[in-house]
Amino acid sequence: MGARELGLPARVPAAPGTLPERVTIWEVGPRDGLQNESESVPVEVKLEFLDRLARAGLPVLEATSFVHPKWVPQLADAEELLAGLHRHEGVRYPVLVPNERGLDRALAAGVTEIAVFASATETFAKRNLNSGLDSQFAMFEPVVSRARAEGLAVRGYLSMCFGDPWEGAVPAAQVARAGRRLLDLGCGQLSLGDTIGVATPGQVDAVLDAFGAAGVGVDRLAVHFHDTYGQALANTYAALRRGVSTVDSSAGGLGGCPYAESATGNLATEDLVWMLDGLGIEHGAELDALVATSAWMAERLGRPSPSRVVRALAG
Repeated sequence: MGARELGLPARVPAAPGTLPERVTIWEVGPRDGLQNESESVPVEVKLEFLDRLARAGLPVLEATSFVHPKWVPQLADAEELLAGLHRHEGVRYPVLVPNERGLDRALAAGVTEIAVFASATETFAKRNLNSGLDSQFAMFEPVVSRARAEGLAVRGYLSMCFGDPWEGAVPAAQVARAGRRLLDLGCGQLSLGDTIGVATPGQVDAVLDAFGAAGVGVDRLAVHFHDTYGQALANTYAALRRGVSTVDSSAGGLGGCPYAESATGNLATEDLVWMLDGLGIEHGAELDALVATSAWMAERLGRPSPSRVVRALAG
């Protein structure tokens, strides 16, 4: 008999007020997950992946990216994908845009929600954005202001918040300064990225403390952890205990970062849901449907899923 048939995980809610009652799962698998594949996934497979994720109850599906195809060829089919996308009622489909040209393409495709991607460190800004830690914001300002003028919601991603493969540990105050600048440009939410998966719970507390000192509440923050050193769930729990209620994850643990070789997969959505179920935190997703979806995608990619829960429940 399997774990689910035995009624596992047991629901043992935390004391009232110590954790959020509900968490929004921001699913990044279709974008952040598939952009790191060595070969492009057919658009019809991506569309079915998105449809399955929506039917599994996930409320936010980051569908694709309008980064230039030269840099991320795996997502060169963004227009075709959005034209063929079946949008489920109540599901949001944000896309990533890097610059004004990407915004033009997104607007032409009829998107209603975008995200921009910044760096908390000088070196990664130069390598990933061809800019500097300070000068990058001049590139984002017209994108955010134009998007907001068009009525689009805007999210900001901040990478290398806990460690940089070239600079080492990143000071929490530096992260907070960079993140505050994105929010001041007009981003409604800021996702804090552990791009190479080196964070530990103490660092999570330190970064959240730094944002608090900078006048940014946890209601405006999300977390995005990679599982390089097996810390993604522990770090997520640390953030939940501080009141963060939006968590990025990727179905089946897909993903990495094409600009940081040491980055491995994202926190697996199924592993996150298993923990949230056990804590009695509402999220709206259906675990068995998620497991089936990730197992289906793993078959199409020709390799086992990195998610522990998928491997355990999908056999």
